Amino acid sequence: MKVSLNWLKQYVDINVSPEQLGEILTDIGLELEGMEQVESVKGGLEGVVVGHVVECGKHPNADKLSLTKVDIGNGDLLSIVCGAPNVAAAQKVLVAKVGTTLYPTGSEESLTLKETKIRGELSQGMICAEDELGLGDSHAGIMILPEDIKIGTLAKDYFNIETDTIYEIGLTPNRSDATNHVGVAKDLAATLKINYHHEGKVKLPSVDAFKVDNQDLKLDVVVENYEACPRYSGVSIKGVKVGESPDWLKNRLKLIGVRPIYNIVDITNFVLHELGQPLHAFDWDEIADKKVIVKTLPAGTKFTTLDEVERSLSSEDLMICDGKSNGMCIGGVFGGAKSGVKDETKNIFLESAHFHPKWIRRSKTRHGLFNSEAAKVFEKGSDPNITIYALKRAALMIQEIAGGEIASEIVDLYPNPIEKKKVEVAYAHVNRLIGTEIGQLEIKKILAALEMDILAEDSEKFTVAVPTNKADVTRPADVIEEILRIYGFNNVPIPEKIQITAASAPQPDPSAMRNLIGDYLVANGFHETMAMSITESRYYKELLNSIPDEEIVYINNTSNPTQDIMRPSMLFSGLEAIVRNQNRQQLSLKLYEFGRTYHKSGEKYKEQNHLTLFLTGERHPESWLLKEEKEANFYTLKAFVQNILTRLGASNYQETVFQDEVFGYGIRYHRGEQVLAELGKVSAKLVKQMDIRGGVFYADLHWDNLLKVLAKHIISFVELNKFPTVRRDLALVIENSVKFADIAQIARKVGKNIIKDVNLFDVYENEQQLGPGKRSYAVSFTLEDTTKTLQDKEVDKVMEQLVKEYETKLGAIIRR
Repeated sequence: MKVSLNWLKQYVDINVSPEQLGEILTDIGLELEGMEQVESVKGGLEGVVVGHVVECGKHPNADKLSLTKVDIGNGDLLSIVCGAPNVAAAQKVLVAKVGTTLYPTGSEESLTLKETKIRGELSQGMICAEDELGLGDSHAGIMILPEDIKIGTLAKDYFNIETDTIYEIGLTPNRSDATNHVGVAKDLAATLKINYHHEGKVKLPSVDAFKVDNQDLKLDVVVENYEACPRYSGVSIKGVKVGESPDWLKNRLKLIGVRPIYNIVDITNFVLHELGQPLHAFDWDEIADKKVIVKTLPAGTKFTTLDEVERSLSSEDLMICDGKSNGMCIGGVFGGAKSGVKDETKNIFLESAHFHPKWIRRSKTRHGLFNSEAAKVFEKGSDPNITIYALKRAALMIQEIAGGEIASEIVDLYPNPIEKKKVEVAYAHVNRLIGTEIGQLEIKKILAALEMDILAEDSEKFTVAVPTNKADVTRPADVIEEILRIYGFNNVPIPEKIQITAASAPQPDPSAMRNLIGDYLVANGFHETMAMSITESRYYKELLNSIPDEEIVYINNTSNPTQDIMRPSMLFSGLEAIVRNQNRQQLSLKLYEFGRTYHKSGEKYKEQNHLTLFLTGERHPESWLLKEEKEANFYTLKAFVQNILTRLGASNYQETVFQDEVFGYGIRYHRGEQVLAELGKVSAKLVKQMDIRGGVFYADLHWDNLLKVLAKHIISFVELNKFPTVRRDLALVIENSVKFADIAQIARKVGKNIIKDVNLFDVYENEQQLGPGKRSYAVSFTLEDTTKTLQDKEVDKVMEQLVKEYETKLGAIIRR
């Protein structure tokens, strides 16, 4: 939210610097995210003055250029080459001097003037058109000023250029009272009074001049849903003239980032940002049967909004309708295309209502109207007791700027007035929550400065009436927060002692294990990613069908409706990161992420921790030293996964080959039903659908299960063997379907006491020599005995048993 310092000064006297005021805003809970000094015209027309054209003649070397002599009031005549067709002697013009920086309309680049020669003639400045100064769009010729203007007058004084400081405030959802300049001014007045010895008065615009001129434009108003619209006010204005707003109004809006449109709309926007009360103006002549009905319409009813989009209404969208129940506006959210004010509008009906935040929030989200300024105010909770004041304020401004007469009594339907909330607070509770002793008199002064009346009190507690513009202040803790904001967070002393409670970390420590594995992966060239836990449901509806819809956790994400679920898998987080990097020419990637997945089971929700790895592109950075295979592959990923499992004490597991929607080829490491990891190559179809170039290798390690395994893992010391090891090799011709894991498992079973290592060191494939569907594995076996030196006959006996098992169970042929 943008706040103008000059605008604030209309309501409260401010005698501190803009920088100090920024600090004060942060102290009172209106966190300052940025501030800048701006002008109503960019650059403030610095260096531009009123000049008098003393001489004007043709340029000797250019038909369309003129040579002029211009007096700018400093005693010297400037030689200026001018290309405008309307330049002539004796004119008063605007001159930009050498060194001046101009910001032309529609240009993103500035222009700094230098003394130069144009077609051989000296030019010492520029006689300017309005677009060159940023004052308008016209480039038909230079601006010619009235004759009575004094030479040398600064352009910024002539045009009343306003210099202002704009604060960008990070407004939190609970601050319904600070959505406008008057609300901020009231907060400032309170803290200036308490902490800076300021008078602390807020000067509100007077509406005493409001009066009804006639009864020519009467309207009937009916509210059918007082839950959604607790209060509805309005008034008719006759004979307005729709047109451009005066400069001061346009400048006020432009400085806070609001685009001026025309006077009626600009006034409603002005009042919105001044008082925090959204208004809406209807073309009175377009209202059928001269009746306004506040109601809901049947689901599926079509309604075209101001942006020319036809929308299908819900039965829970509150509509402002005419007498024939035709929708004119989605109440508090967005106007309709037909009923709004147009250039030819002469009579208007001005609405000032209070809508229930829940209804506004749902309609806004349902139709994706997230930029509606009115809805942003209503969904925080507008002040129901300001509608009439805001209505009179806007009506008087319309009469002043657009003319017209008040042509009806004010309609005000408010059957159940919203009273100030009464909250009882104990003084001891105030001091306990704030953490310091605040005297009762000081608390009363702060509450008075905040316009929070004390209704009852004794020595231990008080009951306060909360203004209706503070929709979120409903509990004692909320009142205490209000007291603390004005008292000052910085005035709460820092404790001299810090009390801590000793706590033992769980074993194994999840954070320590994450750091251990993270360090290993980073040392091997991986980069850590941290994706959001929310993602798009379309991934699991259009690309993957393996996760049932009833297991997906849906959320109502108003800031980004496309990201509407908690991720049931971390796969797409990594694939999105790969797409983003490939689009920025980063083709070789090693990525890992620690994160959570979310599932729904009936009425319960389940969160699981995972570690995912992603490989794509080359295994190593390009180098003349590396001559081996460059591309990352399945075995590259498998090595990293096995190293992680070994480090976490999960070296013994079962291995199952599988294929599904995610993996074109995959392996699952598990202990019975307990899955430890799944890894493989992401299916080509999925990679193509994500628009990824090249293959992607993906591993999903079930971190919670791995920590359970690690908790049972016992590390024991084993003395180094002083007896020599023996190596024997076998060349096995086997079916392609036989996995190395099968070979290793048989070896460990047969020689469980003396076979310490099994290694595959070569694979040979040749159908002509080995036969179709066959391959040859060259496997080494390392044997040792910790009690003695192994004899050849002992080793031969084990190897013979191995050969027999391989021939019997795997159908292997031993190559001699």
